[in-house]
Amino acid sequence: MQAMILAAGQGKRMRPLTEKTPKPLLPVAGKALIEYQIEALVKAGINELVINHAWLGEQIPTYLGNGEKYNCNIQYSAEPIDAYETAGGIIHALPLLKDESFIVINSDVWCDFDYQQLLSIKLQNKLAHLVLVENPAHNPQGDFALEQGQVKLRGSKKYTFAGIGLYHRALFAGNHTMPLPLGRLLKQHIANMTVSGQLHSGLWFDIGTPERLAAIEKLQTHQ
Repeated sequence: MQAMILAAGQGKRMRPLTEKTPKPLLPVAGKALIEYQIEALVKAGINELVINHAWLGEQIPTYLGNGEKYNCNIQYSAEPIDAYETAGGIIHALPLLKDESFIVINSDVWCDFDYQQLLSIKLQNKLAHLVLVENPAHNPQGDFALEQGQVKLRGSKKYTFAGIGLYHRALFAGNHTMPLPLGRLLKQHIANMTVSGQLHSGLWFDIGTPERLAAIEKLQTHQ
């Protein structure tokens, strides 16, 4: 199975750190943020990767190369800055994503989720399977409810979308106006009851600010 890592954002909330360095290449305990995701995917047996890039994007393939040093194969999908958004970036990269279903993860999350869990999931009558987590302080209201493995827009309790999902390529079919955020597309299909999900109870952090990056640096250094 292939996996795509979304790495095209500008990281505006991370400035000034991202003025000269793309957010996925910001260092955490001596390693670029995106490298933790690559290593976790390879550990799970996923070694065909696609990475999109835009802001200071040329630095990403220069740094990561073709994936040989990570025991994987990396292909790149270059985008104009702010042209596509998340779902749009996936659609733009579909020619590189050959499988019927594939994993997509955000490059700016740091977690201990075992991606091997997604390899055994058969979407069947679903178009997506999302990983959700307990709500962090910066997203107290959550995003989606989860009831008996079914992701819903409303429920007694909402969880936060972890930026990790398994998607059927049919999810992205049709004509779309760009830029297209993934959240907007997912909500349409969640309303149609075609999105399943699971709750990850382990470590998960959205590295959206310099303060959160510093917290992960401290955590990783003391492990």
